[in-house]
Amino acid sequence: QVQLVESGGGSVQTGGSLRLSCAASDDTYCYSRMSWYRQAPGKEREFVSTIDTSGNTNYADSAKGRFTISQDNAKRTVYLQMNSLKPEDTAMYYCKGFLRRCSSRAAFTDYWGQGTQVTVSS
Repeated sequence: QVQLVESGGGSVQTGGSLRLSCAASDDTYCYSRMSWYRQAPGKEREFVSTIDTSGNTNYADSAKGRFTISQDNAKRTVYLQMNSLKPEDTAMYYCKGFLRRCSSRAAFTDYWGQGTQVTVSS
């Protein structure tokens, strides 16, 4: 079973930066779109950013100007560069991807990663 694997979380101080990564565990899978969501304790999961294979991106208002989503097509990896981090960015960050085997013409199926924790201290 393919999985999405996130990495790059950690603890930083206000104003710091982190870069999150997300990739499928099986490199025979391709994606059509990858997105980042986050969930803070006691809050609902919320959208952060998304990118498709054409490079079209979208951001939540809270991420605009501070976060940048990008992709390495050769590595089939998506990144979320987070700068000027604030305590309110503290959350578990999840990657969501629409995947299918690269050789397949089946519909893409959505998968969620296990999450990576980001903690920003003041």
